[in-house]
Amino acid sequence: MILNYLLSSEIPNGVIVASTGNFGQGVAFAGQVLGVKVKVVVPKKANTVKLNAMTNLDAEIIEYGNDFDQAREKAEQLSKDLSWTYIHSANEPMLIAGVGTYTLEILQELSDVDVIIVPVGGGSGVCGACITAKSMNPKIKIIGVQAKEAPAAYESWKTGNIQTYISNTRADGLATNFGYELTQQIMKQYLDDFLLVSEEDMINAVFLYLKETRNLAEYAGSASLAAAIKIKDTLVGKKTVLILSGGNITMKELQRVIALKV
Repeated sequence: MILNYLLSSEIPNGVIVASTGNFGQGVAFAGQVLGVKVKVVVPKKANTVKLNAMTNLDAEIIEYGNDFDQAREKAEQLSKDLSWTYIHSANEPMLIAGVGTYTLEILQELSDVDVIIVPVGGGSGVCGACITAKSMNPKIKIIGVQAKEAPAAYESWKTGNIQTYISNTRADGLATNFGYELTQQIMKQYLDDFLLVSEEDMINAVFLYLKETRNLAEYAGSASLAAAIKIKDTLVGKKTVLILSGGNITMKELQRVIALKV
């Protein structure tokens, strides 16, 4: 998606985005492939694994603010000051279309899926899953999951109005302070359910992924498994897909998980 976006857009100088790391890596990769300069504004004390990956993809890292949304506001301002093209990590239809392709791949491999559980930060991933799955089989149930310590998207969906909550979660990929207009509109129309999981739930899920499947998950990526465990009785007999949306956990955090669980 990002490749297509950059190919189809006029970019006189470069692209600037805000990210806690995973979206920034995608943009940085596309920029490297196409020879487009990329700046990524990240919160201070951002995940070092993600920072290194973006730097290795030739992105310029700008550290600003204590959370994602402060970094996002800085990126928006810099895009105006520098005349760089800004790509929002949620309110961007082409991004949602792009991430929807992973659901297309799922349904091409598993045509009899009953439930898909998706971690939610800004909401582009779950919106892509909703649009793709519902267009192919309206009976597929899409469940979003967010951290209890960063419930802005959840509360916005529940109330029907954009809500603001200061995030306090280790799951940086879920750590947004606002519900975003475009993704909330799509979730309101298509999302079947939305759950919250605790920090302990995600720690347990990171460990379970590693122990039982040898898959490395960051906290945000583990949220779908944490949610599935929470509602396991309702999933009996149903073919359920869990979206592991990232494995960029730092060694320090991985050591912490293992120390807590072993």
